[in-house]
Amino acid sequence: MQMEAAPVLTSQRPTTNNSNTWHAKLTHPQPDTLHSLHLATRPSFLPHSSFLTPEPPHQPNLTRTTSHSRIDNLVESFVREDPLDDRNLEKAGCKLSMRGRQREAYSMYKRLSSRDYTNTIDMEAKELIDAIDVEESSALLQKSTVPEPSNPSWRLSFPHVVVATLSSFLFGYHLGVVNEPLESISKDLGFKGNTLAEGLVVSTCLGGAFVGSLFSGWVADGVGRRRAFQLCALPMIIGAVMSASTKTLAGMLLGRLFVGTGMGLGPPVASLYVTEVSPAFVRGTYGSLIQIATCLGLMGALFVGIPVKEIVGWWRVCFWVSTIPAAILALAMVFCAESPHWLHKQGRTYEAEAEFERLLGGSHVKTAMAELAKSDRGDDTDTVRLSELLYGRHFRVVFIGSTLFALQQLSGINAVFYFSSTVFKSAGVPSGLANAFIGIANLSGSIVAMVLMDKVGRKLLLLWSFFGMAISMSLQVAAASFYSSGSGSLYLSVGGMLMFVLTFALGAGPVPGLLLPEIFPSRIRAKAMAVCMSVHWVINFFVGLLFLQLLEQFGPRLLYSIFGTFCMLAVVFVKRNVVETKGKSLQEIEIALLPQE
Repeated sequence: MQMEAAPVLTSQRPTTNNSNTWHAKLTHPQPDTLHSLHLATRPSFLPHSSFLTPEPPHQPNLTRTTSHSRIDNLVESFVREDPLDDRNLEKAGCKLSMRGRQREAYSMYKRLSSRDYTNTIDMEAKELIDAIDVEESSALLQKSTVPEPSNPSWRLSFPHVVVATLSSFLFGYHLGVVNEPLESISKDLGFKGNTLAEGLVVSTCLGGAFVGSLFSGWVADGVGRRRAFQLCALPMIIGAVMSASTKTLAGMLLGRLFVGTGMGLGPPVASLYVTEVSPAFVRGTYGSLIQIATCLGLMGALFVGIPVKEIVGWWRVCFWVSTIPAAILALAMVFCAESPHWLHKQGRTYEAEAEFERLLGGSHVKTAMAELAKSDRGDDTDTVRLSELLYGRHFRVVFIGSTLFALQQLSGINAVFYFSSTVFKSAGVPSGLANAFIGIANLSGSIVAMVLMDKVGRKLLLLWSFFGMAISMSLQVAAASFYSSGSGSLYLSVGGMLMFVLTFALGAGPVPGLLLPEIFPSRIRAKAMAVCMSVHWVINFFVGLLFLQLLEQFGPRLLYSIFGTFCMLAVVFVKRNVVETKGKSLQEIEIALLPQE
């Protein structure tokens, strides 16, 4: 039987309304018809062998590659929908080109028996599921064998932190440098017996510290953390030289004012720097080193001043000695890393990456920079106004920080230090030995806090610390109530005082200086620390100024009761307002506290 000539087909839809004729021809096509269909409708972007190649008339079912059967089914659905529609043909061609290699496509033009078709589909579906299971299992196995990134080595950042804590050592040293030599100083400079002049020698540095702390944030943000340390060391060196070489009271007061400026500048910058360069898993431990350095400075001043009563003019040596750690701080900072957070705020991204590599190691640079980018709100370079800190969007965190420092001073810690010599003398303990006991208790508590800071957390240490201080004050109140009963009350007072200093060093001493840089956003961190430290120095000044007058007017029992009440208020405040920051990155803390930004 002679076959009819195949009509010339185009890719356009036929104009006739009788579509059944076309469907019949496509359902039972002739070989030359299929060839013409293939050539006429193949899109120009497909190679010839990658499109619908017709099967020979007597060839059995064409076997398809199992991994591509899903694509073939999509091709079949596209062309069955409308085999002469260019859009469907292009879809089919794109799906076939996704195979990654040229191969013959399954022909949907040849009719299959329902049994053959069903068997083919079932077999291929089973093989496809098996292949997918193998691929997923391999992917899961590969994912499980990838090691999780470990914590960075603490040894990389530790030397930088040690150098920074020299500023805290100097802070503690200058707090205690005039305690023992004050009598010799007043005698040599001609104001012996003048209590006002003696009080000015002690308290002038507090005024300088207030000025230094007030501007510390603007200095740290303006010139960077490293240069801020060097600017902190400079007035300490100048003031120590002036105090050591002076022959007048005015020269001594001016020298103490210079020293106080450096004292106020150093602690906030140290807290900022240690917080920003420390890995998250040891940040609490490193922050405790600041308090330990302060304790060592106080004890160092005590031991250096021991020969002052035997050697004339030894008090000048006490001031000269302080220039050594100050010079080391200024010179060693040249070799220390700059804060990557400050560099990032300045837009110096490559330098920030280099410093992260020095501090954390090369494998942690990308993670650290990614976390910095998370908290980058695009306004880091804007000027932070004081009004924004006092009653703007950052008021809450600044209020928490200022209140913590205020409660720290209102707990009576400095009053206990001032009154400790009198209490120990009443119990028959020499003042030098009493100061040693206080220093050992302070240092011991700070070491325990360093060990526990990254294990139990900041908030829990604060709660334990303030509660323990309240218990200690209750012992002081009990001792004052039974003061006339004999030596038992004196021993109770001494024990309560040592317990108070120990519990203070466990949390209330080191935690605020560490916690506040953690909860402050990077944009306001330095300036907010300056505001909080200014509050600290103002309350410290008034407590020292009014303590003796209040003691004479109200007596020790009422005064210690007031201090104990403030300690319990601190427990309530910490419980309600302070968040735990243990083990969290600075960016995680910032996002958690300020989600609305």
